[in-house]
Amino acid sequence: MKFKTLLLDENAIKRTIVRLSHEILERNGGAESIALVGIKTRGVPLAKAISEGIMRIEKTKVDVGELDITLYRDDLSELDEIPKVNESKIYFDVKGKDIILCDDVIFTGRTVRAAIDAIMQLGRPKSIQLAVLIDRGHRELPIRADYVGKNVPTSLSEVVSVKFEQTDGITNVCILNK
Repeated sequence: MKFKTLLLDENAIKRTIVRLSHEILERNGGAESIALVGIKTRGVPLAKAISEGIMRIEKTKVDVGELDITLYRDDLSELDEIPKVNESKIYFDVKGKDIILCDDVIFTGRTVRAAIDAIMQLGRPKSIQLAVLIDRGHRELPIRADYVGKNVPTSLSEVVSVKFEQTDGITNVCILNK
């Protein structure tokens, strides 16, 4: 893939996370009922960063979980004969909570649908909301994000590449051409 453009550098991502943290707190009337769940892989560092943002704003620690949606995907048989399943780490009760699913990019909506299925297997939350760093369009399902860092219209020949220090050694968002 070939580099096309830098969308967000590390500082722009930090500012975006501060804004997302404020929006989540405002919509939910504070942090008391919320829990963040990052969709593996890059939704996890986003969830952790939003959690840190909420801690700085409200001085309240919110639960953060990690969700592996591999077994809930509708294209599981197309991925691999033996798909690699990572462990979900949600050590809190989702019942009655406002669950904020966090992911790096929303594209077709299929990952979010799988994540909702996985969360519902754990219990019945009060609500499920979605926070994404990038909304690139091209939805195939009627799913939208409640909190969006940046809307980026893309072509199907482009790839949005999100990188976080924790997973990639660098923090930025770029567009690549296939």
